[in-house]
Amino acid sequence: MSDLLIGIDIGTTTTKVGVYQSSGKLIAEASRANPLRRHGPDACDQNPNDFYQGAVEAISRCLIHPEVDSGNVRAIGVAGQMAGVLGVDVDFNPSTPYDSWLDLRCSPDVSYLERELGDALIEKTGCAAMINHAPKMRWWRREEPSAYRETAKFVMPGGYVAGKLAGLSAADAFIDRTYLHFTGVADARCGCWSPELLRVVGVGEEKLPQIVEPTAVIGGLQRETAERTGLRQGVPIAAGLGDTAAATLGSGVVRSNQLLDVAGTAAVFAGSTADFRPDTADRTLIVMRGAVQGQWISLAYLSGGGLLSWFDREVLGRVGDGEFPDVTAGVETVAAGSDGLVFVPHLDGQILPSNPMMRGAWLGLNRQHTKPHLVRSILESVAYEYDRYLRILRRLHPEFQVQDVRVVGGGAHSDVWNAVKASVLGLTYARLDRDELGCWGAALVAGHAVGLIPDLAAAAEASTTVRTQFEPETRAHERYQKMTEIYAAAVESIKVPSAALAAIQGREDS
Repeated sequence: MSDLLIGIDIGTTTTKVGVYQSSGKLIAEASRANPLRRHGPDACDQNPNDFYQGAVEAISRCLIHPEVDSGNVRAIGVAGQMAGVLGVDVDFNPSTPYDSWLDLRCSPDVSYLERELGDALIEKTGCAAMINHAPKMRWWRREEPSAYRETAKFVMPGGYVAGKLAGLSAADAFIDRTYLHFTGVADARCGCWSPELLRVVGVGEEKLPQIVEPTAVIGGLQRETAERTGLRQGVPIAAGLGDTAAATLGSGVVRSNQLLDVAGTAAVFAGSTADFRPDTADRTLIVMRGAVQGQWISLAYLSGGGLLSWFDREVLGRVGDGEFPDVTAGVETVAAGSDGLVFVPHLDGQILPSNPMMRGAWLGLNRQHTKPHLVRSILESVAYEYDRYLRILRRLHPEFQVQDVRVVGGGAHSDVWNAVKASVLGLTYARLDRDELGCWGAALVAGHAVGLIPDLAAAAEASTTVRTQFEPETRAHERYQKMTEIYAAAVESIKVPSAALAAIQGREDS
């Protein structure tokens, strides 16, 4: 058996592990659920140790595979969800839970940063004020001062798991550059902490980890974890990267003028470019560094697959897994535009432009609308959001020329959703021949870290090919061009009642 690489992806609801040959061939994979803990409409966190234990268990399951020789594992890379934070004490034990990107309690801090910094924050970080690290760290300092004092460093789930695997202390805590846009306290261009932003946010640099490259080796597998997993002690661990950056790399989106749809619990729409061009006008696109040197990724996201799971559980009352074929059955019989039904998908608030008080809604509902209408309108709402993101991307990058969108994640397996997105955008949708791009992206970085993969971009391109294409349907695209305008008007129309209803709910919960 040839040299092997392990990629770990710490997602919102699942930790996944893949074992690969350096060519990209998947040898074994396993996963474990990451429980979400909701404490009310705005509070949502996770136990950091669930991430670590899940990674250890999933690695152990992979090593049972008969084609996996643990002695041939050359390196490990870890990717993870990006917009939330967790604190660790001096011994690298959790001092806070993981403050999820779904947790809205720091909304007043988002408003504060918008008032104090506005466009300056976007120009410096590439990201408008939103639910991410800076407001969350402010919230912990203000609302939980004892936990804040105990916190030696704030880290992300991927960095936490990598640190636990390597047995790091807080002094060795790290963050790689693909996360910096979400910190709210970093200068994106230089890849360093910004004294100006730190002063306004009110967090000392001593609370922040060191900034490293994704391919930096941060340590070797500690003895205890080696014994639990069956791996040899000392296997090099790469710093890794954010899950969106990992999926972008793993999908072979490494050149300018490429688009990627990460159709997961969060629906991410991203374009690869060569320039840092912050979105100060629409305050919607985030500009982040990619894994490949010189690559910038402009992206926006909203709740995606999580909407269907919510519908399956809370509307249909089923206890299933919200599998796409089950939830979307019959949707293909409904005409484009859902017979005049529009869904606003911002159940957890609008991410960007930031409006945590935004809520979801159906507009145009009548007695002729059926379950497939409701589901199709949910699928279309994500596509309408993507259309808005693409229009902004093209305004920022008039030279951007693209023919297709690569789609990955659980939603990529839904033919009807791919067809809807293709027709809304007027672009070919290309489903790839591999599924877990986040794990493969993390494994690619690990391979580069130990010299097994000399050229990241070339390896990513060579290892990923298109399996199926979905072409836009002309008549549907024409109808959707009108529906995107109606959708935009629908979102605008519910802003005021959403804020009022959120305020009432807040008072009732307090």
